[in-house]
Amino acid sequence: MTVFNRFFVVSAITLAFAATNLAIAAPQKTLTWSGCGISKKAFMSELAAAYEKKTGVQIKLQGGGATKGIRNVAAKSMDIGGACRHTIENPGTISPVSEERRVVMNPVAWDALVVLVHKDNPVDNITMEQVRQLYLGNITNWKQLGGSDAPVELYARRGKISGVGRTLRELVFANYDQDFVAKNVVKSSGPLEKGIVKNINGIGVSGISSARKRDVKLLKLEGKDPSFENIKNGDYLLYRPLYLVTHLEGQDAAVQEFVDFAYSEEGKEVIRGQGTVPYEDAIRLWLTYIEQQQRALDGGLALQ
Repeated sequence: MTVFNRFFVVSAITLAFAATNLAIAAPQKTLTWSGCGISKKAFMSELAAAYEKKTGVQIKLQGGGATKGIRNVAAKSMDIGGACRHTIENPGTISPVSEERRVVMNPVAWDALVVLVHKDNPVDNITMEQVRQLYLGNITNWKQLGGSDAPVELYARRGKISGVGRTLRELVFANYDQDFVAKNVVKSSGPLEKGIVKNINGIGVSGISSARKRDVKLLKLEGKDPSFENIKNGDYLLYRPLYLVTHLEGQDAAVQEFVDFAYSEEGKEVIRGQGTVPYEDAIRLWLTYIEQQQRALDGGLALQ
């Protein structure tokens, strides 16, 4: 072997060891996410998997609900949050409550609120006014909704700041403090949906991104199906944005890179693939959302 050849072989071996040691010394980047189960089912699980395949960056997912999603990011205990509601404002001010300050709400998708019942329930449609009366406790028998002579058993989320509960109070009642009259009060959307799967007399409201994956019937609202096209076109009545929540200060560049991926065409294709409408596919729905809020203000009920 010539001196040149020996030098080449030794150099190649040295570079190989260096590359191996570099790979061992540079651990895979990991980000953390917590938030509402509806966002997780709508797109987040698949989006995180696609991003890891593309970049090698793993995103560890936890639940906890929209409130934890926002507040964990505000407290810098999570890199990214998932939320299906806005931040909560202090009464009489334009700033969020202290637990939800210093965050950026990045809208990435649209979700519809749907009324779900047992799959064998004969009722197919419900009106906005009937939804109001249902949550006020004034509809107690399925005959009032065109169904059988049987008691209505409403399922509702505990508390008043969950994503679904707060959106209902905002868009249907224009009153964030509105009390709901429900036989079954549960801690999250998962138990709500699972309860209705088993209860022939059950009814409740959840996000379509989660509810459509259950063995339940989704009612038409004012005669409109909660289909992908009806949501995208603004024909279905109840909308809300789904957010990726990031911190306002000292943000890891890797966090913004993931948000950018969610807004990219590749990311939006992943979201569409789950039957969820990407935010930028239907930006004009903000106008519908504002109309919903105005309609609720015009016809909203006072605290009873």
